[in-house]
Amino acid sequence: MKMRFSVTCLPFLTSLVSTSSLPPSQYIFSNPAPDVQKSYRIPTIHESAIQARRILHLETIGTLSTIFPSSSSPFIAENRPADVSGAPIGLMDYFGDCEPDTGNPTILAISIATSFKNVAAGSNITLSLRWHPPFSHFKPPRHISAASLPRFSLVGHLEDLNEAEVKSQDVAKCFVKYHPDAAAWLPGNKIHESKWARLVVKEVYWIGGFGDRAYIGWIPLEEWKSVTKDEVEKCRLPGETKKGWNSWWSVFREDSEENSAWEL
Repeated sequence: MKMRFSVTCLPFLTSLVSTSSLPPSQYIFSNPAPDVQKSYRIPTIHESAIQARRILHLETIGTLSTIFPSSSSPFIAENRPADVSGAPIGLMDYFGDCEPDTGNPTILAISIATSFKNVAAGSNITLSLRWHPPFSHFKPPRHISAASLPRFSLVGHLEDLNEAEVKSQDVAKCFVKYHPDAAAWLPGNKIHESKWARLVVKEVYWIGGFGDRAYIGWIPLEEWKSVTKDEVEKCRLPGETKKGWNSWWSVFREDSEENSAWEL
């Protein structure tokens, strides 16, 4: 038996949409019947991968999550509490989409930073991102739920970029375009030891929004890597359109211009 989800059972959604514009009850994590397919459907895994790659391209700051090593690790100078050994920690950090053909984000790894000390001690690493609509030129509805917006995590490991890669891909120029202030701590600076690294993506976990209208789950690595530059450029996320807060999967709907009633 398939579980059904009725949006009318969630009072807080009434502030987002009018009752008359709501679609009928939907199956969680599956598309509705063919007769309503044109006006409402859950994005496919590949379409979700495209959205994720566009977020990677447009966002610049995420959360790096690592694991503290055992207390025997040589970080005495920072007076680290012994009871954090094996505990996860998530910290804000910069990244750039400087290798768009691979889907691997570029990171400026500063040796003294906790995330990179944990990696050096053997921790794996995850970069978590979420989409921030450009509200500066778009006025959102009064009660927008952050839970309705897409977010995802990239699980993998760090890999140093060699000198040839840094030069051929013009990594410094790309990264500083995303983060002008980072020019002060590029490799070779007099403040902190740093180096260029890529987060080699191994797994992708995606939450596109509410489960009755967005894909939630793992995105296979082949789907992540197969997204093209053209697909990323054509995709539009919430707040990017000049027409307002359109349904965020409308870029994949053939009749998105004709069916604009159902909006977040």
